[in-house]
Amino acid sequence: MSARNRLAAATSPYLLQHADNPVDWYPWGEEAFRAAREKDRPIFLSVGYSTCHWCHVMAHESFEDPAIAALLNEHFVSVKLDREERPDIDRVYMSYLQGLTGQGGWPLSVWMTPDLKPFYAGTYFAPEDRQGRAGLPTVLKAIARGWREDRARVVHESERVVESLQQRAEERATPAEGPVVPFAEAAGAAFEKAYQYYAESFDPRHGGFGGAPKFPRPANLAFLLRCAVLQGLESEAGVEATGMVASTLRAMARGGVHDQVGGGFHRYSVDDEWFVPHFEKMLYDQAQIASCAIDTWSATGDERHAWLAGDVLDYVLRDLASPEGGFHSAEDADSPDAKTGKPVEGAFYVWTIGEVERVLGADAPFACGHFGIRPEGNVPRERDPHGEFVGMNILAQAKTLADSAKAFRLEPQEASDLLLSCLERLSRARAGRPRPHLDDKVVAGWNGLMISALARAAVAPAEALADRRGTYLSAALKAAAFLQREFMDIPGGIPRRSWRRGQGSGPGFAEDCALLVGAWLDLYEATYDVAWIDRALSLQAAMDERFWDPEKGGYFNSAAGAPDVVVRLKEDYDGAEPAATSAAAMNLFRLASLTGDDALREKGRRSIIAFRGRWEEAPQALPQLLCAFETALEAPRHAVLTGAPGSPAFEALAGVLRSRLGPRRTLIALDAPGARAWFSARSPWLLAMGRTDTAPTAYICEEFTCRAPAKTPAELEAALRSLAPQPPK
Repeated sequence: MSARNRLAAATSPYLLQHADNPVDWYPWGEEAFRAAREKDRPIFLSVGYSTCHWCHVMAHESFEDPAIAALLNEHFVSVKLDREERPDIDRVYMSYLQGLTGQGGWPLSVWMTPDLKPFYAGTYFAPEDRQGRAGLPTVLKAIARGWREDRARVVHESERVVESLQQRAEERATPAEGPVVPFAEAAGAAFEKAYQYYAESFDPRHGGFGGAPKFPRPANLAFLLRCAVLQGLESEAGVEATGMVASTLRAMARGGVHDQVGGGFHRYSVDDEWFVPHFEKMLYDQAQIASCAIDTWSATGDERHAWLAGDVLDYVLRDLASPEGGFHSAEDADSPDAKTGKPVEGAFYVWTIGEVERVLGADAPFACGHFGIRPEGNVPRERDPHGEFVGMNILAQAKTLADSAKAFRLEPQEASDLLLSCLERLSRARAGRPRPHLDDKVVAGWNGLMISALARAAVAPAEALADRRGTYLSAALKAAAFLQREFMDIPGGIPRRSWRRGQGSGPGFAEDCALLVGAWLDLYEATYDVAWIDRALSLQAAMDERFWDPEKGGYFNSAAGAPDVVVRLKEDYDGAEPAATSAAAMNLFRLASLTGDDALREKGRRSIIAFRGRWEEAPQALPQLLCAFETALEAPRHAVLTGAPGSPAFEALAGVLRSRLGPRRTLIALDAPGARAWFSARSPWLLAMGRTDTAPTAYICEEFTCRAPAKTPAELEAALRSLAPQPPK
């Protein structure tokens, strides 16, 4: 073997991180599978991603160790897989691990037969036996012995595992036995059950749900906002639901999980106060948090939420935007220590009090008081079990700005200006530190989420976003053009999964299609250009062709006939990202409402029913899918605007529609270039609108029946108020 292994030819940053290991790694693919068959060895599959802290730990401890590498090289065919490049493969083996142990995570370590059937799995393995747990060498020797001496049992277990995965997937889609409950009734019960779950697990003191660790879960917050809309924002239930969302976002914004200096959010908090984060920053988190913050501003009118959306988007545009137009995947949790050069989690983000004093001089006491900075460090020992933050401070808002102003006898505006000045100086000083590793690959679906967030921010009439709307729209359009150019160039009409430094990957997956369809529809609403609807329809058709289950409905993660997928699964969990079917269901309803195509609406309904067993049993697992119930059960709603887009009168009417969260309505700008002919060919009921009106006019329609046209914002606001759910008297 040469000094560098086979991974040196990869484009994945994660695989390249292991190109100098003494392990004889193969990338996932037929070459590795053939080697396993020819050498008659089991496969050891190691799955992770380039910004994963514990992946780094296991790499340094084990995969760089010559003795452990020798064990792997002698007894196994070792394979590295970037989960962000092949999420379908990752989900198959993660499902196995979760069924085996009840939990998951990365690095994911899987042992399987040469025909890819797993028989043992775990996550992180230490390099030696510790506290009664077998270390990696012990596990490797035991599996090698079992493969050599008890092959039949190992193979039988692998066959049982694959059958179990298939059976489990089918069972989770099957409704519970008993009397058949009508869909509307079952959906209502699931909505109520999910709401009760979140209400009971809500942390009223610190925001969020449950205890440590706490993850941003924008899909949960989006579901609660839809509950508020359906109950009425002013109703008791609406106020409660909105309050849970708003207090969670405010707590996250105050905490260490929010990068107070540079903006954006870290992956999660290891404690229940959002204080000590796991420091990696993921693109998909930024996009979804920004979108959720915009919706929360719309529900509450509180400009702090719009400011938070801008904070996140500005971080992405500064630090994650590629020169070509797309957005990079993530920044690492670890970065080199300035003194030792060794990677340390959070090194880029934490501060000693001496560093703060050197940077801020006379203003240091103000910043230290506001952010809770202490000479001994501000991370309690129980929250730092590995002693990584001794003497260090994580910046989190220990006081409100009003309290800090009072403590230093400043007027509120003076305190605000001083805080901004301190943060700018800290940012300049931090820029001189070694930066965390940037995973610079561009992932299709995650870029779809970011395009949606930018497009929505570009048209949100919040004061906090007013001077940046054009920047956001330009960035969204530039990213979309990049994706159209670099990702949509393969046969079949679906996007590539990823792109890095001029090289694109193979075909993407159901989630990539679904999230890009959503992005194209959001770009239509931001630009009124019907070409985006055409692109969405084309991509939806390609997604249906490749991933749709014609027998039971819903979308498989991977294409039919994929030779390296032992079980074709459908994702049934809206976690860090929405499941493909959850995102697709909403897209299908939106497309049906734009085109009048009832077949699309029926496919959306079948997408929901495909997971009925899952959402009846545990609706909190699919909050994004629950958000589509509203559109599935309600009559179509439209807001049709006539007149010239961009004119002050037109934009004033559009601003009313976007300024208050309400029932989902399809927005149609009938007099945008080419739009009247496009819509009239599909929805003849639109033909007469605006023919005799010279001024911009809004038509609010439910089930294709429209109210009297509104020509002023006041008239439109009155029409919307009359349709909104009213709180009980």
